[in-house]
Amino acid sequence: MTADNPLSGRLDDDDYPAYTMGRAAEMLGTTPGFLRAIGEAGLITPLRSEGGHRRYSRYQLRIAARAREIVDQGTPVEAACRIVILEDQLEEAQRINAEYRRAEGKPDDDAH
Repeated sequence: MTADNPLSGRLDDDDYPAYTMGRAAEMLGTTPGFLRAIGEAGLITPLRSEGGHRRYSRYQLRIAARAREIVDQGTPVEAACRIVILEDQLEEAQRINAEYRRAEGKPDDDAH
């Protein structure tokens, strides 16, 4: 594959919608219904192919896998989705806070 190939940058792109619903469900060890449910709950929004089929990115699969972990512990799908959204928001806020601290020359005191 050459650098001129349009796929060359997509293969490593976490946001490229490379996986069909069936393949995504298989990779997660779940059902297409689970993927539809977390989509309806607003956790992920798959892109659509020209034919209207759902396509998922690696990033979306990581988010879906986290939701599945929580559901497997007995949490309803809607609540699991909300938890994952809040976890993601917290992580982003901590990242931004660390950037501000670095810009001000302060030590990064986030203890993860």
